[in-house]
Amino acid sequence: MINYEVIKQRRNEAWREALRKQHKPNERTAIARVKMPESDVAERITSLTLEVNKGLSEKQALVEAQRCLDCPKPTCMEGCPVEIHIPSFIKNIERGNFREADAVLRETSSLPSVCGRVCPQEKQCEAHCIYHTMRKEPVAIGYLERFAADWTRNNPSGQTPSSPKSNGKKVAVVGSGPAGLSFAGDMAKLGYDVTVFEALHEVGGVLRYGIPEFRLPNNVVDAEINSLRSLGVNFETNMVIGATLNQDDLKDMGFAGLFVASGAGLPNFMGIPGENYIGVMSCNEYLTRVNLMHAGTPGSETPVFLGRRVAVIGGGNTAMDAVRTAKRLGAERAMIVYRRSEEEMPARIEEIHHAKDEGIEFLNLHNPIEYKADEQGRVRTMLLQEMELGAPDASGRRRPVPIKGAIKEIEVDVVIVSIGVSPNPLVPRTFTGLDVTDRGTLVVNNDNQTTLPYIFAGGDIVRGGATVILAMGDGRRAAAAMHQYLSTQA
Repeated sequence: MINYEVIKQRRNEAWREALRKQHKPNERTAIARVKMPESDVAERITSLTLEVNKGLSEKQALVEAQRCLDCPKPTCMEGCPVEIHIPSFIKNIERGNFREADAVLRETSSLPSVCGRVCPQEKQCEAHCIYHTMRKEPVAIGYLERFAADWTRNNPSGQTPSSPKSNGKKVAVVGSGPAGLSFAGDMAKLGYDVTVFEALHEVGGVLRYGIPEFRLPNNVVDAEINSLRSLGVNFETNMVIGATLNQDDLKDMGFAGLFVASGAGLPNFMGIPGENYIGVMSCNEYLTRVNLMHAGTPGSETPVFLGRRVAVIGGGNTAMDAVRTAKRLGAERAMIVYRRSEEEMPARIEEIHHAKDEGIEFLNLHNPIEYKADEQGRVRTMLLQEMELGAPDASGRRRPVPIKGAIKEIEVDVVIVSIGVSPNPLVPRTFTGLDVTDRGTLVVNNDNQTTLPYIFAGGDIVRGGATVILAMGDGRRAAAAMHQYLSTQA
């Protein structure tokens, strides 16, 4: 819930009032939106780790921050699932106090460096910017968030943050993705003894295994996790809740509350002929092998088929990540196959732009109907049904309709299926007393509380598939609600 009284108080501080007077509103709105510097295309398509967006310079950040009008009622905050005090952090950038800008971000966000890189700001905070009413480009809130967080990480103060005062209560978190990390940070600040259980051997969840380093470097994820460790959050890896530890084990260990953020790691397939051929795999498997297990490195113990002709089925951000990864691993022809037009693609505009710059081929209005293989059972071609758009479906997007007789065959060595995921079934199946939907997601109330009062849940295990920032919003909401619940317990 946005606290407009706090917003008013901060806006009325003397330095904010003085800052607003330095430039007239029409001077601020006349400034063109900053352009994000990018790595050279020819260089970046040969590297899995070279970040595409290079970040703003101090000069660029200072100028872009001037564009913010410091609105009395900042509508941008209405679009932020974690309710960052957006004008406050931007105005701190404008006055050159970058460390304080980062401190404002961290009041409500545990992962500002991450969010500044991967959140769909164009659909959230920036979509609510007042500049849209003037038919101008919105303030680059995401770029500025990344700048402040990165500046602070690269310019450490040398001071050790003080640990919050303990309230003597223990809570557990299942999963170290964005929902789990956000919850853990908020609960640690409230004085809880927080332990995060991660099934894999490294912490970070989808931030680590799902998003390539050219979009989200591991060192950035590591820094955010270390910030949580400095708050006292404990991390236990190789712990599969529902197998390594069960429901009763956690109770016996003294955990008063549990937040389930085990994600959606069960891939969906289309159910068409040939999906079991060698070379056809889920996007989850492909990205996990490459990002977490370094499958693209020569001599890897968990290699993937590299392929000269790689097709990725789907049009979301994960599909873009996969096809751009395939390009970096040497694919001569890397294709997106999507049954709707580009306008209906759920992927971020920025990701589509980067993919095109990198030579990715877009086969829009095409849908695979069969894969064919050679004598060894390796996929060699795919049959694509050409589509056209009909009337809108329940999602509001126009429904793709097959064009009768319009079928083409294309050579492929690798097919990566990225058409969504289903929730991780382990906790729902092994914990008694939890209500589950037909889709396998956990049933929660408006506070993200499950049918077991001491268990809360958020992220993909509830939503079935969500953005990083929406998962973080679930974590924050659950933390506030669990704190209220546990405060009433003996």
